[in-house]
Amino acid sequence: MSVSPADLRFMFLRGLGLVRRGWTSLRARGWRATWDRTRAQFRRATPLPPSQLYLPQAAPFAPFAVPTSEAPVASLVIPVFDQFAHTLACLRALAAHPPATPFEVIVVDDGSRDETADALPRIAGVRYHRRTANGGFIAACNDGASLARGEHLVFLNNDTVPQPGWLEALLGTFDDEPGTGMVGAQLLYPDGRLQEAGGVVFADGSGWNYGKFESPEDPRFAYLRDCDYASGAAIAIPRALFAALGGFDTRYAPAYYEDTDLAFAVRAAGHRVVYQPASRVIHVEGGTAGTDTQVGMKAYQVRNRDTFAAHRATALAAHLPANTVPTPALLHRRQKQILVIDAQTPRPDHDSGSLRLVNLMRLLREEGAHVVFLPADRHRVEPYASQLQRMGVEAWHAPFAARAPAWLREHGHRFDAVMVSRHYVASEFIPLVRAHAPQARLIFDTVDLHYLRERRGAEVSGDTALARAAERTRALELSVIAKCDATLVVSEVERELLRSDAPSAQVEILSNLHRVAGAGKPFADRHDLVFVGGFRHPPNVDAVLWFVREAFPRIRERLPEVQFHCIGSHTPPDIQALAAVPGVIVHGHVADIDPYMDGCRIALAPLRYGAGVKGKVNLSMAHGQPVVATPCAVEGMHLRDGDDVLDGDTPDAFADAVVRLYRDEALWTTLSRNGLHSVAAHFSLDAARDTVRRVFLAT
Repeated sequence: MSVSPADLRFMFLRGLGLVRRGWTSLRARGWRATWDRTRAQFRRATPLPPSQLYLPQAAPFAPFAVPTSEAPVASLVIPVFDQFAHTLACLRALAAHPPATPFEVIVVDDGSRDETADALPRIAGVRYHRRTANGGFIAACNDGASLARGEHLVFLNNDTVPQPGWLEALLGTFDDEPGTGMVGAQLLYPDGRLQEAGGVVFADGSGWNYGKFESPEDPRFAYLRDCDYASGAAIAIPRALFAALGGFDTRYAPAYYEDTDLAFAVRAAGHRVVYQPASRVIHVEGGTAGTDTQVGMKAYQVRNRDTFAAHRATALAAHLPANTVPTPALLHRRQKQILVIDAQTPRPDHDSGSLRLVNLMRLLREEGAHVVFLPADRHRVEPYASQLQRMGVEAWHAPFAARAPAWLREHGHRFDAVMVSRHYVASEFIPLVRAHAPQARLIFDTVDLHYLRERRGAEVSGDTALARAAERTRALELSVIAKCDATLVVSEVERELLRSDAPSAQVEILSNLHRVAGAGKPFADRHDLVFVGGFRHPPNVDAVLWFVREAFPRIRERLPEVQFHCIGSHTPPDIQALAAVPGVIVHGHVADIDPYMDGCRIALAPLRYGAGVKGKVNLSMAHGQPVVATPCAVEGMHLRDGDDVLDGDTPDAFADAVVRLYRDEALWTTLSRNGLHSVAAHFSLDAARDTVRRVFLAT
């Protein structure tokens, strides 16, 4: 392969720039931080595979169209100065994968001397604005903002390639994260390595491209979090807020530190600055202005640092010292840091225990804590791990999470509290947590008292071997409880049991956690019966078999058109076989449960044994869907027969309750309304706040 003089010049300037930046870093950050940055640059990171990235193919220019809206939600402002090839790639990406959100594209030409002025007006859908004179990045962006019509401004460098779904993720943050005033995307190099995961600003005004050259999949950089600044290469801000703050501050003209200062202004106005990893944008770093801070436009980066440091001196006093190497522990140093350990990554659409755990982590975040999640199996289960990260949970997994001893040895010092779910997980982790996080409050989450559930299952089946196994579980669970600082149960029934079985333990009730969805469709628009429950849980298998064999024939005699929808993952053969019964539909796992919660008239909970609080009952009530249940299924749930629920403990009684409720609109409406009130009062996030504050966050 031949090397041109231009190639040689580029390599020389690149090398010179690296040396200069290295020397600057040594003076500003010290040898340790500089060494860490250098090592990261040359370490083999795990980039995103090419299949997960979109890069438009280079091709000669020909006119094309970019979708646009006359009523945009977002105004994409792209400042350009020469470098038409970069601009073309950016616009081609928007055309190839247009966002679903209504948007407009405003390209502000800051006096380009190349083919930009000739070509851009030929791209349909682009609002092209040419400035009369070159004024720099800040002037171009402020001009573009003045032309915008959208509710949100999105500033996008011309040397970027937005990835599919980037805009929805960016703007969705404003809805998902209360108080957000500015959102930055995850910036990637074209080779798939991470360029920036929300910037860090040190006390002297210098900045750190957090995560640079690392893997974008590394849990340290893959979760949503508040950040010191977000690079102006891809940021979103409400247009009204941008105007209220006066736009990009012209004291930094022509460019550099304007995005950092804007982030500080947003926070000073009482809003959050948030890094959104789900919004991925490739950025050709230095594609427009180069990378050498000693020459050209980049020289303003050095000058403006001093200007910024003087302007924001008061706020900077609380930031990390310049020689610090940022870590998640340091970035969240002002928050309570809570570690949550469970057997696997929770799958909230599969089981109620997972839904409760996810909502607990959501509640902890709402209360200002930083939450770290470690699955005992270290497996990354998608899309669930990414969903945790998008809600701001620092979710770890292999290969980045070492085995538990090494991981806790590295991270244990961070945590104010550690919660371990399930006795068989806790029995393994308690010694490690005590050794490597001795300062942390250790909390045991029973999920439900396993020995109570197993004991009741043995009673129903008459199996003496199961009874002996239940006693072994009891001994193990009580041993775990004795070793922890606090224990969580889901009902008053279980707390009463532990008052006699573990009288010295601090036992708190943290029941199921649900968001109240609302009443859904009215009585007349609903039909059929539904059961929801994962079939790895033996009580659910027993419940459905009992219902279909014993109660459903009695219902069909009086309601011959009614159908029974059986929904749940890991469906065993004996449940699958029920599909041969007239009126029974076995769905297995469904991706979206809402149509059944809003469309079926009655939910069923025909459990004959179990423990804890039944998520299936809460789930239906949260959607305004009345429930017919056995007494076991509503134990400890503050529900009254005839007011909040109908119950029946025999096949005849259960069938009678279903038929009565299916025909009686007035009764149905009463149960629907009261069920919603019950969930809000006892099983909502608000209902659990005091317990969470007392158990996890009290100093």
